[in-house]
Amino acid sequence: MRATTRPILAAFLAVLATVVGATPAAQASRGGDALTWKPCAEDKTAQCATLAVPVDWSDPYGPRASVALARRPATDAKARLGTLIVNPGGPGGSGVDFALDSDYFFSPQVRRRFDIVGFDPRGVARSSPVVCSASLLAAGPSMMISTARLYDQNVAYNRKLAADCLQRSGPLFGHSDTISVTRDMDAIRAALGEQTISFYGASYGTLLGAQYAERYPQRVRALVLDSVMNHSGDTASFLADQTAAAQDSFDQFVAWCDRSTSCALHGEDVRWVWRALLNRARRGVLRDPYDPSFRPGELDLLQVAFSSFYDPQWYSLAFYLKEALTPVAGRRPKLTITEAENSFPAVFCDDWAVPVAGWPDLRGKLASLARAHRDMPVSPLGLTSVASCLGTPLPPDNPQRRLAPAKTGPVLLINSAHDPATPYAWARSVAEQLGPKATLVTYQGWGHTVYGRSSCVNALVDRYLLTVQAPAAKASCPGVEPSPGGVGGISRRPEYR
Repeated sequence: MRATTRPILAAFLAVLATVVGATPAAQASRGGDALTWKPCAEDKTAQCATLAVPVDWSDPYGPRASVALARRPATDAKARLGTLIVNPGGPGGSGVDFALDSDYFFSPQVRRRFDIVGFDPRGVARSSPVVCSASLLAAGPSMMISTARLYDQNVAYNRKLAADCLQRSGPLFGHSDTISVTRDMDAIRAALGEQTISFYGASYGTLLGAQYAERYPQRVRALVLDSVMNHSGDTASFLADQTAAAQDSFDQFVAWCDRSTSCALHGEDVRWVWRALLNRARRGVLRDPYDPSFRPGELDLLQVAFSSFYDPQWYSLAFYLKEALTPVAGRRPKLTITEAENSFPAVFCDDWAVPVAGWPDLRGKLASLARAHRDMPVSPLGLTSVASCLGTPLPPDNPQRRLAPAKTGPVLLINSAHDPATPYAWARSVAEQLGPKATLVTYQGWGHTVYGRSSCVNALVDRYLLTVQAPAAKASCPGVEPSPGGVGGISRRPEYR
């Protein structure tokens, strides 16, 4: 962590407190006020609170940040097993919103036995959010970097944006890493008065769960990692794994179109259609079928497909591509195009070292990916993640490394075989890093995040949370093919959740 210079006495007291240990109550006191629960403004049936934590945990008496929490108490207080802390990923997802919506996500059995607690990680939503100039955020160059000039523009823009965010957000901007969030989460545990917690993390939230369990193994009762981040690769492997997963998801979409009459492109050469549209996008002549005044670029079109793979929404993607061949004005309402939440680069670039040695290095990496994956020449999520960190002035506080073998009880990992954002290979790697305490359940289906996709998955996860008994080794659940429905669209938000 980047330490702040403090008087010698304060440093000595901080070291002394670490050496002699402290009670949970004392730890919470150093972080800030105790929790005072009140009805949530968004939903009076839930409880909300805030907790003050140090911006820099190596300087516990320095500036503080406010962390927002929400809780839904167990529906059967007499049968309560404890607290289940939840995180929806992102980075930039709201744990408060996740807890408020938990009635629609977790099974009645889980809600009956656990207080479900979510918090907005530091720098996100209600928790001292990282804020930047809206006009500057809207003025960013294309992240589909194809020239040395565009590469230099991204480097210069990222440095200007970082300076603006730091000026507006203060020192929290440089202390948004997941290790700091693990310290916040343990302060929450202490303030809750819990000796141990259970945890469910989805997508980027799996990094928080894994690193919390590594740091505080004795405080983990149960740990569910759903759609697993592998925080151990370099820039090349990160981009390669992401792009291979995106291509695999595209291949699954094509296979569905070949077998399903529900596909608007059934009976047609889907890859030809896709590559024709990609070529138009590269030349700047593709028109969006829902808004003919908008000319999607290559990255926009890749993101249309990529975002549709999350559910997946194959039916909507096929319909979009068919209409994109011959757009008709006014047939559908204009799509809402969202900007990237600025918490994403603030967190991601503090968690990952993804160095690029100039334009020739990036050009070589992208060319290699494009040769190996003709339909999805690069993962839009992988590319925007790396591009967001080009030229950032601060080194990451929490760079990649392998996890230590788990010292907790059994750990449950679940992952789709065809996940576009957190490749199945990542889940296998993390399970291997965690060692014999880890059990990986494979959902033999599609999409990103697994819990809630089938009764098989739900039963395995619920049984583990309630009993802390892991499923059998190599357990799996059959895939449930998605039904038609939903509306595909363009999203420019880079996120894992």
